[in-house]
Amino acid sequence: MNKVILVTGTSTGLGLTLAVKLAKQGNTVYATMRDLNKAKSIREAAAAVDVTLHIKQLDVQKQQSIQTCVDEIIQKEGRIDVLINNAGAGYVRTTEQSTEEEVNWVMDVNFHGVVRCTKAVLPHMRKAKSGHIINISSVGGLVGQPFNEYYCAAKFAVEGYIESLATYVTPTFGIHFTNVEPGGITSEFANNVMEKISATGGILDDEYRPILEKYMAGAAARSKEGLYQTPAAVADVVIKCMQTDKPPIRQRTSPWAENFTRFKTESDPTGHKQNEQVFNQFLA
Repeated sequence: MNKVILVTGTSTGLGLTLAVKLAKQGNTVYATMRDLNKAKSIREAAAAVDVTLHIKQLDVQKQQSIQTCVDEIIQKEGRIDVLINNAGAGYVRTTEQSTEEEVNWVMDVNFHGVVRCTKAVLPHMRKAKSGHIINISSVGGLVGQPFNEYYCAAKFAVEGYIESLATYVTPTFGIHFTNVEPGGITSEFANNVMEKISATGGILDDEYRPILEKYMAGAAARSKEGLYQTPAAVADVVIKCMQTDKPPIRQRTSPWAENFTRFKTESDPTGHKQNEQVFNQFLA
């Protein structure tokens, strides 16, 4: 069945790849981005495989932008079957080095943006008593990592937010929730992190510098070793989750990601056991 799908953050990387793959399968895909001046790449990618995408402006940091986009889709299509919260941004800094403004930005893009978009589509999915909200989270939403404390905090927040929604919205209204947790993607994401570091003073010459340099060298080595997945590989996992009758609440995207998070996920890989326990404790 053709699905109406809204994807955020589609100007590059995973979002772009997802939008094109979903459209190629015959879905009606609304590919959104904050800056429509960056739409050239996705238009070219869609044209290369002869698919139609509906490209719209949506800034996850602005509620009115989100609401306008959702309202226009509902007016035209009558429904939104799937929301893919893909828009996000990395941030590498220590707690001592970070300004309050930077911390607020990281949380706003990666957590509040998910909440805003989810809140905008939920009334329509609730009315239809169906729908699927998929968030591109990270293994950083399960395991804290050096110099990523604020990014991980935002992704941890997304994980808790979605786990909570799934305990009562899913059994009552038939709306499913999934956090997809890649271990790393070869895309513009890492470049944007480095640009953010440069824009906020570069690698600071303090006591944290040798530890950060060691961390950055390790990240570069993992990239060369091929541990990071392509956007296409992660997109295939997202699409498989979307096509499952009982979608997982949590889903890693590679053997490396599974191994990295195993101490937290081995006993309940999909999150369904924990979800059922919470439901039985509070609502059964």
